[in-house]
Amino acid sequence: MASLINLNINVENLPKEKFVKGKKGVYYNLTISVNDETNQFGQNVSAFDSQTKEEREAKKPKQYIGNGKVVWTDGKSTKAQQEPQPQDNDNNVDLPF
Repeated sequence: MASLINLNINVENLPKEKFVKGKKGVYYNLTISVNDETNQFGQNVSAFDSQTKEEREAKKPKQYIGNGKVVWTDGKSTKAQQEPQPQDNDNNVDLPF
């Protein structure tokens, strides 16, 4: 599958406690949704804070942090097979904002 997506994220909306310091940098887990329909602004991609299993089970509302649009695709979509590697969960992150 090949797609290009333009996405704008308001980093001020990211919960600072969810930044994860890893061996090679500071990371943040996002969930990206590509929708079948386009909104009134010509956008069909949403980004939101990834939820934990507990947050999903508690039906906590998603915190939307950005949106955008697919700007190119070859029309094929496949599910990723490899699971992400575990990260160092040292949450003591010194961020510049």
